[in-house]
Amino acid sequence: MSGPSDYQPSNPALQWIERRLPIFGLIHSSFVAYPTPRNLNYWWTFGAILSFMLGIQILTGVILAMHYTPHADLAFKSVELIVRDVNYGWLLRNMHAVGASMFFVAVYVHMFRGIYYGSFKEPREVLWILGVIIYLLMMATGFMGYVLPWGQMSFWGATVITNLFSAIPYAGESIVTLLWGGYSVGNPTLNRFFSLHYLLPFLIAGVVVLHVWALHVAGQNNPDGVEPKTEKDTVPFTPHATIKDMFGVSCFMLLYAWFIFYMPNYLGDADNYIPANPGVTPPHIVPEWYYLPFYAILRSIPNKLAGVIAMFSAILILCFLPWLDSAKTRSSKYRPLAKQFFWIFVAVCILLGYLGAQPPEGIYVIAGRILTFCYFAYFLIVLPLLARIETPRPVPNSIADAVLAKTGSKSTPMVSTAIVLALAGALFAGSIDSAKAAEGSDKPPGNKWSFAGPVGTFDRGALQRGLKVYKEVCASCHGLSYIAFRNLAEAGGPGYSVAQATAFASDYKIKDGPNDAGDMFERPGRPADYFPSPFPNEQAARAANGGAAPPDLSLITKARSYGRGFPMFIIDFFSQYQEQGPDYVAAVLQGFEDKVPEGVTIPEGSYYNKYFPGHAIKMPKPLSDGQVTYDDGSPTTVAQYAKDVTTFLMWTAEPHMEARKRLGFQVFIFLIIFAGLMYFTKKKVWAESH
Repeated sequence: MSGPSDYQPSNPALQWIERRLPIFGLIHSSFVAYPTPRNLNYWWTFGAILSFMLGIQILTGVILAMHYTPHADLAFKSVELIVRDVNYGWLLRNMHAVGASMFFVAVYVHMFRGIYYGSFKEPREVLWILGVIIYLLMMATGFMGYVLPWGQMSFWGATVITNLFSAIPYAGESIVTLLWGGYSVGNPTLNRFFSLHYLLPFLIAGVVVLHVWALHVAGQNNPDGVEPKTEKDTVPFTPHATIKDMFGVSCFMLLYAWFIFYMPNYLGDADNYIPANPGVTPPHIVPEWYYLPFYAILRSIPNKLAGVIAMFSAILILCFLPWLDSAKTRSSKYRPLAKQFFWIFVAVCILLGYLGAQPPEGIYVIAGRILTFCYFAYFLIVLPLLARIETPRPVPNSIADAVLAKTGSKSTPMVSTAIVLALAGALFAGSIDSAKAAEGSDKPPGNKWSFAGPVGTFDRGALQRGLKVYKEVCASCHGLSYIAFRNLAEAGGPGYSVAQATAFASDYKIKDGPNDAGDMFERPGRPADYFPSPFPNEQAARAANGGAAPPDLSLITKARSYGRGFPMFIIDFFSQYQEQGPDYVAAVLQGFEDKVPEGVTIPEGSYYNKYFPGHAIKMPKPLSDGQVTYDDGSPTTVAQYAKDVTTFLMWTAEPHMEARKRLGFQVFIFLIIFAGLMYFTKKKVWAESH
């Protein structure tokens, strides 16, 4: 529809370029003068949102790749050092990690919109298939990217998902060995995934160009499913669609910023803040939320090969949608039965996502099989049958007639979709929440933390007291390998001066060398040094602690979590409560009891803790009243010690938290103003067109 352009730039230099390479004419015909149906609603802005998110992911990914180390021994640490030591590294990492989820939110809305309004029907079959190819490439890219942090869920997710290919007859084992680069997930796997994760976004961008090209050849669909016939049916892409898309993108950016600055870990898994350990399997291995519906289909079928075939078929069947739904009327807006079955299908997908996060046992398996049947029945039975038996409502003769007559319901699809999206978010959050709660322990009580909420900050007194508790109690067993002494004097930290941090560091002995004689030696600590580990290696730590290695505490408050249950996980989303980790740590420190309840067996050498999963913990009770003396007169009780050291450990896990929230407030103010300007500009532009 865009066709050749007669556009000629006025600048002589641009005219010279245009005669030899008509790039400006192509841009003008494709993105300025391109005729756009005048009845497009806001669900069409998700195409622009996806283009924007792709650009963000590529840009942040390239910068992150400059600092990332794709080695099994260094990958986890390199990610943490990006967050802590690279200028605005925390922002880049949050934008990229949250951006992956937002990318999939937008693509699912985009796909469901296409199904509802029949955007896959003739003459847009190739356009639709290219979209499915983009979706497949996104899934591969997202999976490989999830492996790169090399945390527990990264490692075990890679192990489980790649092992699915072993179900392929004859070639399966060879494919798995090729993916792994050996006989288990390891360093060669990480290098392969890093290379492919870096490459695939550029391939996605290339297919997106084909997708847009196919769109301009076939023309845009519209909510009424009527092809433009006259100039009254269309408006120029710029400024009408451009301004509308900019308003849609700015609104989406508000949601994006909500997660980046205030809830960066809400969509992630706490286990991924634990370094990958091939010897310890997480209690619940689940993929990222955007894979959960297909994961549920995989697990609902007992035969491994059949499950793999069903999982991939659930995606590939989308390619055949243009031929499975042969109804002449495109839009479900004029197909009452198709509209009802569409929303049932959306509910099925959401419920499959919920089941994907549940343990594969009991009623969850039965429900998964029923919903898997419903998923495939929609494509293979319902759509072909509706094409033959359904009597659609009359379709307008033209887009202009539809706009003038205001036929059909304009608000219902938007309101329904908003409700379904809200329910989907609640169910997905609830499913992950349930999985965490199922790990077997009493639920820790909630606490009032000074750093909670959108304007929360660290209590400097609590940070300094917590550091004292750590040094006098915890440091004998637990390290802080990601915290340098210089961090104690940085903004947002305990509030020490550089001189105080230097004096604090000098109290430690740091092993260094070799010297000129080739010997290792000890020297006083310097501000650039990191807190030393109390043990030379993990084996020594295990030997000194009854076979259990005490964890490094740098990330402990982000590496632990628990389920708060319904309706708290919904309230937490709006209140921005993310302090489940600190709640858990403080509860475990106070959860030791000398008397073991009836029916609970504690192995020899372990201690009872009502908040620790399984209740048996190797660590003896670390705190007692009066154990540490405070200089500021604060109570010297176990409860106060636990709260102070947990506050300190929250800072060690996220030393840039205050800067993140402060910048987030500024970004929100800007986005609200920008969205308001775009809205009123859009109203003025469209008022003139009407």
